[in-house]
Amino acid sequence: MPPPTNEADDTARASCMLVPGPVIVGAGPSGLAVAACLKINNVSSLILERSSCLASLWQDRTYDRLKLHLPKHFCHLPFLNFPPNFPTYPTRDQFVAYVESYARHFSIRPRFGQTVVRAEFDPAAGLWRVQSQDCIYLTSFLVVASGENAEPVIPEITGLDAFPGPVIHTCAYKSGLGFRGQRVLVLGCGNSGMEVSLDLCRYNAIPLMVVHILPRDVFGISTFALAMALLKWLPLRLVDKFLLVMATLTLGQTEGFGLPRPKIGPIGLKNATGKTPVLDVGAFALIKSGKIKVMKGVREITKRGAKFMDGQEKEFDSIILATGYKSNVASWLKGSDFFTEDGMPKASFPNGWMGNDGLYVVGFTRQGILGTSSDALKIAADIAHKLRIMKGCRSSTRKSRY
Repeated sequence: MPPPTNEADDTARASCMLVPGPVIVGAGPSGLAVAACLKINNVSSLILERSSCLASLWQDRTYDRLKLHLPKHFCHLPFLNFPPNFPTYPTRDQFVAYVESYARHFSIRPRFGQTVVRAEFDPAAGLWRVQSQDCIYLTSFLVVASGENAEPVIPEITGLDAFPGPVIHTCAYKSGLGFRGQRVLVLGCGNSGMEVSLDLCRYNAIPLMVVHILPRDVFGISTFALAMALLKWLPLRLVDKFLLVMATLTLGQTEGFGLPRPKIGPIGLKNATGKTPVLDVGAFALIKSGKIKVMKGVREITKRGAKFMDGQEKEFDSIILATGYKSNVASWLKGSDFFTEDGMPKASFPNGWMGNDGLYVVGFTRQGILGTSSDALKIAADIAHKLRIMKGCRSSTRKSRY
């Protein structure tokens, strides 16, 4: 048996590389956006990615029917639009194709298979030490782009571990094909839960939903686009009220179907909690018809199904956890108080993009790709500015020697 190893041994064996530009952790849309913006500013960078592909969340952990929930002109990355022939709401495969073309366009080549296990600022050297499983990268600038959705959230529900049937997170769900003829409980219902339920409706899916629900389009116009236009002229509380009125006119009263409307509007809720309102893409019609059933909160999972808060008990063959994702920054970023214990910046958007000692953060705005693009532009401009100052100082030092 080989002797046990420890972190010191791993560090001693790791190779070391001095990176002249920023190190970016994560090759999703956020990391690519920063790398492209840096390239526009003539700054090279190095992306470290734990998986073997770009945008691994989209490629490896999404279901087949997924489409963008917002129109494409709100979802493109800086300096490159979607192809004009793409539909208003691109599919998952189209978005992945766009991301890959984005990387090619800006000649971005991440280092794949590099899992960052620790990153910490070394004040003596004035550099960040970013350690993967086999290399230590030294850099003046660290960009955290691992995102809000790095790891699936597995809820603690009494009895869940003892349920005898399949229990999967939506990150492993592809389509309802494997659930044909089954009674499926979908726990949690944001947009993923709604769409999974829609996909499963002919298999007796029973989602649990306590959410805002909005029509994706109002009179043929994207609800999000309408909200963004109104926010230019009206305060948020009036726009929220307008959206709730339009949702009632378009969808009708939802309370009778087990979908109570929270008192706070959808934009206010998003800003306060980060929870995204559900944009209806057809599931609500199936809820009204009874093909998708809505239950109150789960009290416990039993060996045959679930007991609910209202006293009902139902049997299920499988359980799908549509319970979202979480950040994993706290597990590897050390010595910084920039993040909360949950791995989110303490400062909210638009002020949560820069920390101390050359630390930058992108993709944690809870504002989608619009927020990512905004922060990527600011990060690149700030790093480019600091590099010019550093270059000027070195030049002045050399001149003073002569």
